[in-house]
Amino acid sequence: MPTAEGFDQWYADRAESPLADELVRRVLDLPPDLESTSLLSGAGLDEVVRALDLRPGEVLLDLACGRGGYGLEIARRTGCQLIGVDFSAVAISKARQRSARADFRVGTLTATGLESSSVDAVVVVDALQFADSKPAALEECFRVLRPGGRLVITCWEAVVVGDESVSPLMRDLDLARLLPEAGFTAVEVVGKPEWRVVEKRMWDEALAVDAPDDPAIRSMQDEARRVLGQFDDLRRVFATACR
Repeated sequence: MPTAEGFDQWYADRAESPLADELVRRVLDLPPDLESTSLLSGAGLDEVVRALDLRPGEVLLDLACGRGGYGLEIARRTGCQLIGVDFSAVAISKARQRSARADFRVGTLTATGLESSSVDAVVVVDALQFADSKPAALEECFRVLRPGGRLVITCWEAVVVGDESVSPLMRDLDLARLLPEAGFTAVEVVGKPEWRVVEKRMWDEALAVDAPDDPAIRSMQDEARRVLGQFDDLRRVFATACR
């Protein structure tokens, strides 16, 4: 299981690598100032914003927010109030440098530190797999949401749940089952093969970069080899639910 300390180094390396951020923005077609720490494309972000259906003044929790890129862009588009939570202190420090208006704080997927029924929506972009317990993470999302609140998750699942060839982080991730078990209603889990096409292009382009002295690029290339080795065993999913 990845650790906060490991991600601290990952974010520190990324901050020193404009090449890595430029590659991700270009291939994923993201806004020029969005610092991504995931694989959600600009088109995918548009779908997330529509599904969240936020109004000015409503409160959004960007859980596992990284450097705050997606949450800040959602807040810019909708006028919502933003709370970002991540277990990496380095990521939270970088996010705070980006905006003094948002509330960025250190916490985990299963322990946000927020009060119950305190937010109108929760978004988890490409991070649920890192939870120590997926059910506990979804229960935490349910707890902090107000009645009628909305949850949006982007992640990956095994094409065949329990497939031993898939990373244990995602092997048993089954949102169609886990979300109702956590108490959510109006659950929809949709496959997004078009997002996978963009992801594969990004990994292929990362492998083609010649930057041996850039630790962020080296990390991307290591991840690309791992991901491409099991690419067809995973499917991309977009899940929405309500409390």
